[in-house]
Amino acid sequence: MKKFVQIEFWDIDENKEFENLISKVVDTCFEEEKLKQTNLYLNVILTNPETIKETNSKYRNIDKETDVLSFPMFQKEEIEQIKEQKSSNLPEDVLGDIMVSIPRVIEQANEYGHSVERELAYMIVHGFYHVMGYDHIQEEDKKIMRPKEENILNKLNIVRG
Repeated sequence: MKKFVQIEFWDIDENKEFENLISKVVDTCFEEEKLKQTNLYLNVILTNPETIKETNSKYRNIDKETDVLSFPMFQKEEIEQIKEQKSSNLPEDVLGDIMVSIPRVIEQANEYGHSVERELAYMIVHGFYHVMGYDHIQEEDKKIMRPKEENILNKLNIVRG
């Protein structure tokens, strides 16, 4: 079976449960967004607050820690063109990178009163849609992105609480 995600652990211990969950989430995202016929894959980096803060500072000039960072490799229109080509002749290419702070995931799961599984799944879906070119800064954009995120989590039966 084709893998749609590459998972790296930076400065934290490897975790098979996280790997399995992320693979399942990304697979569902690729299915939903009709990316399975492409040669794209997502790179997911699981790390700690210090590394994510350093990355945020280096690449976004924001000197603070965050829960998830997304680095798209394509514009939304380019992704649509790739999807239309559906050619296995295309070289394998990274759709984008998502960096997640695992300690923040655990902290936020406790804060929001739901499972670490749910919080991590949400971070991956949220990062995926940023990589796909969606945003939530403007209210009209949020009305498009949020239902897409909830749809994926519902398909996986990963609910709040």
